Amino acid sequence: MSKSRKKPQPRPVPAQDLLQRGIELANQARWPECVLALEAAVKREPGQVVAQLNLARAYLYVSKLDEAVSLAAEVRRGQPHLELAVLIQAEAFNRMQRFAEAQAALLSLPEGSRTTKAYWFSLGYAQQLQGLHPVAIESFMKALSIRMDDAQSHYCMGLSFFEMNLKDEACECFRTALLMGLDDQTIRAVGALAFAERETCQWDQSEPHLQQLGDLVAALTPDSAVDATLFTHATLIDDPLHQLSVARAMTNRWRTFHPVDRRTAAGAPNGRIRLGYLSGDFHAHATCVLMAEVFEHHDKNRFEVFAYSHGPDERSAMRTRVESAIEHFIDTRSMSSLDMARRIADDQIDVLIDLKGHTSGNRLEVLAYRPAPVQVTFLAFPGTTGAFFMDYIIGDAVVTPLAHAAHYSEKIAQMPVCYQPNDRKRPLPRPMQRTDVGLPEDAVVLCGFNQPYKISPQVMDVWCGLLHDTPHAVLWLLDWHSQARPNLEREFLARGVELSRVHWAPRMDLADHLSRMSLADIFIDTWPCNAHTTASDALWAGVPVVTFAGGTFASRVASSLLHAVGLDELICDGLADYQHTIKALASDPARRAALRAALVQARKTAPLFDSEKFTRDYEALLHRMHTRHMQGLPVVSLVAVVSGTV
Repeated sequence: MSKSRKKPQPRPVPAQDLLQRGIELANQARWPECVLALEAAVKREPGQVVAQLNLARAYLYVSKLDEAVSLAAEVRRGQPHLELAVLIQAEAFNRMQRFAEAQAALLSLPEGSRTTKAYWFSLGYAQQLQGLHPVAIESFMKALSIRMDDAQSHYCMGLSFFEMNLKDEACECFRTALLMGLDDQTIRAVGALAFAERETCQWDQSEPHLQQLGDLVAALTPDSAVDATLFTHATLIDDPLHQLSVARAMTNRWRTFHPVDRRTAAGAPNGRIRLGYLSGDFHAHATCVLMAEVFEHHDKNRFEVFAYSHGPDERSAMRTRVESAIEHFIDTRSMSSLDMARRIADDQIDVLIDLKGHTSGNRLEVLAYRPAPVQVTFLAFPGTTGAFFMDYIIGDAVVTPLAHAAHYSEKIAQMPVCYQPNDRKRPLPRPMQRTDVGLPEDAVVLCGFNQPYKISPQVMDVWCGLLHDTPHAVLWLLDWHSQARPNLEREFLARGVELSRVHWAPRMDLADHLSRMSLADIFIDTWPCNAHTTASDALWAGVPVVTFAGGTFASRVASSLLHAVGLDELICDGLADYQHTIKALASDPARRAALRAALVQARKTAPLFDSEKFTRDYEALLHRMHTRHMQGLPVVSLVAVVSGTV
């Protein structure tokens, strides 16, 4: 009888083979499988630095950011001079929004080891994300001293110059970066350049770049995934389908994200509806100024309100005010997008409202993880997000008529009168004299207090025509930054307008700004991006606004505001009507006085300034969204209903 033989055991896969397999999977971007292979390699041969570094890098791609930091730190304990380990740590910290820790990790590298372009770029990027723009520029310059043709360093340096109001310098950086080639960031860089040129009113240069931007967008396909500066497209290009195409291509970058686990939320009718607000602007910012009374008026018997703040805390009075008004105020600055999504899901939010859209510093990718069953975009960005994960955009019958539904990836949810909330607690204008701000007493003052990027050559042509046709009028503009004014003055002279006809207003705080604005006779609007918060400020100050409605959200905001104060007569249907209305009003002091009296009364009676009624209507709209979800009904456009119904 033969003895039984033991079944041969499979030979362990060598660590080197596991490492090689992990590298092959990384090259194919198969990151979850890559992590498993590299974890096995590290377990098989602890202390193998190449495997550890590859695994730490792979952790970045599966959002295991703490693990990436820990493993890179372990490598550094044995090799403190190893730059790659520091770069991995810094990238992980940046993704977790822990920018100061990223900078500290980079600065912990011994000075003698700070020798590569990659190091100095990473340091500059971490400093830039903290708003430390002068030192960020120094770091980018050191990166360029090592590799002068690095397009990314030129581009990021331009972003810091832009934030420092050095727009001309920013333009030069963007142009250089584009000459050197930015590949998949070309649309973003051309957009940044066009916007910076418009900020400085260099129209001869911005117009061809806007045309180039149109050509680049026309070449996008439905599955394109790009990075872009969507604010440029929404405010400078009067084409809603162009905007939608760019927005979709931006959010396509997140189609591989998996939804976070959500517990079933309590919701109505057995509990309060849980509202979550996601924003980086819970401080002295235009969005927060508009939303402050909504937060204060929320019905706490029906709604439990959470704020997820990913922006600065400058300890302003506005910050203190909103923290007091909101039941649960959570500072998420140090959280990664995935961790933020998990926190929102754990809080069982029923309706999540993003108050940033595609504005600077947004965290839209948090919503790509689908942390809430109903997700809404509102207020801050004048257009679609293009996002497959966003259910509704809140507007009204003027800014988002149902006839424009094809312009939005979201379903339109209409407020009964106007989508824009306002703060009745904002300062009232105090008495001022025109001599206090250098204005002539006997002139008709045409006020154009929009930022320079909203002033196009077409706007300038119309405004100069008005000055030629109305010799007793002067134009009052905002002196937003020093680099725009000389270019605008050159354009006035080229159109035959004496500079004595143009007056400049420096930037100042809101109370003083509202007081001086009341000295104007007519606020003359811009296109294709209207005055938004500035228009409601003008109406609050008692100044009639003349506008005309275009085809995009951004070009219809002032019309919505005028409708909400009962002044539809000042909404024009084209440039000829716009010019005629302003000229007629400039020659009719009695009508101007009547309009001013109506606006003073509107502070107490108009829907635009009735914050409590706005909040009830807004809550009714959110309730409808939530109820449809709880009933298993599809997301559809929600037409405005009579106030008080749900």
